[in-house]
Amino acid sequence: MRRSVLYPLVALGAAAAGTLIYAEPASAHGYVSSPPSRQALCAQGKVADCGAIQYEPQSVEGPKGLKSCDGGNARFSVLGDDSRNWPATSVGTAVTFNWVLTARHSTSTWEYFIGDKRIAQFNDGGKQPNATVSHQVSLSGYSGRQKILAVWNIADTVNAFYNCIDVQIGSGGGGATPTASPTKTATPSPTKTTAAPTKSPTKAPPTTSAPKSDWAPDTLYHVGDVVTYNGKQYQCRQSHRSIYTWEPIYTLALWLPL
Repeated sequence: MRRSVLYPLVALGAAAAGTLIYAEPASAHGYVSSPPSRQALCAQGKVADCGAIQYEPQSVEGPKGLKSCDGGNARFSVLGDDSRNWPATSVGTAVTFNWVLTARHSTSTWEYFIGDKRIAQFNDGGKQPNATVSHQVSLSGYSGRQKILAVWNIADTVNAFYNCIDVQIGSGGGGATPTASPTKTATPSPTKTTAAPTKSPTKAPPTTSAPKSDWAPDTLYHVGDVVTYNGKQYQCRQSHRSIYTWEPIYTLALWLPL
């Protein structure tokens, strides 16, 4: 039957045949790529033993109105396990959340919550979004480690997509480096190595660009990798494992055109 042919192409045909994306529970929708959501961290391999979500970070879909990281989906229950010590991204009092949409469903609203409090809402009024969407959200009034729930409410279904993003607001994050201890300034050792000869000017900082190759699905790409797609070059801006419908032309949150 034709249905099996349409299914892998559902994201690419969303703009021209929007009704097809609801024919079946497709595996192509959307997720927060940066700051990395919990499912993005699983897809990048930065958190191990995530189960199915590592292969389909865009698929956390459930009924509207939930406040859960897994969208009520038992297959993705790992996302709601706070005991896993999810890495938290250090941020300031304003954050830009970037979504990668592998199927561009018409949208009612985007919502952001800390606990039960909604801290931001963006109303699309039923429009079809771009392949990538960004929202700047104020976190003023909050500090320390916080779990932010990002919700994408679909306009013409009863469902929404759910993402939890762990952040460290302000200083004091887990990655703080206390190397500037000012109390230890009274030990100016006579070995005056302030002008160490490690300044070798001939050694320019290495570029992070990897050798160019054609983009391919099911491939682990790292920041700086350069690929060619449809005759154009793109540089990876966020580590991820590629899948069909994440071609560089559709996922500019992951790929920077060169």
